[in-house]
Amino acid sequence: MDRLVCYQPPSTIAARETSASPRAANGVVDVDAIADWLEPRIDAEVVVRDRFLDVHRTDDLAERFARARVLSPYDRETGNTMLGTIRYEARALDQPEREGGVLYDGVQLQRALNAALSSEERGLETLHVAILDRAIATWGDHDGRWHKRVSVLGQPAVLSVPGLYEAPAKPEVYYREQQRHAMISSDTPPRDVLENQVDGEFLLEHDPRTTEALMGYVLQAYHYLETGEAFCDREGCRLFNAHYHEDLIDAQLRDPEFCPAHAERYALE
Repeated sequence: MDRLVCYQPPSTIAARETSASPRAANGVVDVDAIADWLEPRIDAEVVVRDRFLDVHRTDDLAERFARARVLSPYDRETGNTMLGTIRYEARALDQPEREGGVLYDGVQLQRALNAALSSEERGLETLHVAILDRAIATWGDHDGRWHKRVSVLGQPAVLSVPGLYEAPAKPEVYYREQQRHAMISSDTPPRDVLENQVDGEFLLEHDPRTTEALMGYVLQAYHYLETGEAFCDREGCRLFNAHYHEDLIDAQLRDPEFCPAHAERYALE
């Protein structure tokens, strides 16, 4: 691999257009900081570009996003190509701040983004990493339901900022408090209220640690295309595929950054 191209998420573009500092803006991913962390660790040029969905836009992209919509947590079939849905997706491409509450099949989304790449940039000598403000999922054949994900590795690699907060399971006390509240009031408390009530280790929406956490996920995308190894099986390594928030924090936000095997490859002396 000669080059890794990392794309800004829509939230960063919005901050720039409103004269906010991407580094200081609440919840905005600092892709330049990710690139600065990554470049000395890998044997490839690291390039930062604006939003993937702006740089690589095709006429059928809105329809392909509509086809990738998850319709039900327990339904393998996806897609709603009614005219109103396609128009919604077209508006969301132009005005990403209006998008929300939709879950997409991450593999279908990846195929759509791959098709949007030019033939000159589709080869594996350049890895594209699209950081999206979209929630993505993959289907679990073992239990017959969709599972939210932080990433789908491949070309391009798709990283979901909402997935960082929503995909890993939170501490058990979080769900116990959720059930307790439901028994008392017969409804589910708003997520932000519950997060403020529960004392535990997990990332919140707009968490200032978001950029640092995403560094390891971008490295995972590089490592997969470079070596064919999807993840590390050792907890606490940046390449570990965390299914719980506690494990994500251990892997991405605490030292040491890598297990001994991957430290030889990626740790700086």
